[in-house]
Amino acid sequence: MSKRSSTNRTSVHDEVQYERDDDEPLTVAVAEAVATYRGVDVIDLEPLHGAIDTGALERLFDSRAGDGRTTGTVAFEYDDCLVTITASGTIRVEPAPS
Repeated sequence: MSKRSSTNRTSVHDEVQYERDDDEPLTVAVAEAVATYRGVDVIDLEPLHGAIDTGALERLFDSRAGDGRTTGTVAFEYDDCLVTITASGTIRVEPAPS
């Protein structure tokens, strides 16, 4: 398995805000938001589970369980981006801090 270099990654946007659909898995929404930010296909991204525990992320904001969080924010770096997720379902993608 080859490791991709991230030194030449660029974005097509300064920032992307992505509003997640209620029935859309959070991990899928994160990948879509980052792919949009990068201007690439989702399959060209690094695996999300390499940046964050995807199961824990889904459980943290799982509204289908009936007791989903109504407040809170999680931020993490993924694929040279800073991803910020709010309990309201907004996903913001911007450049990772240098």
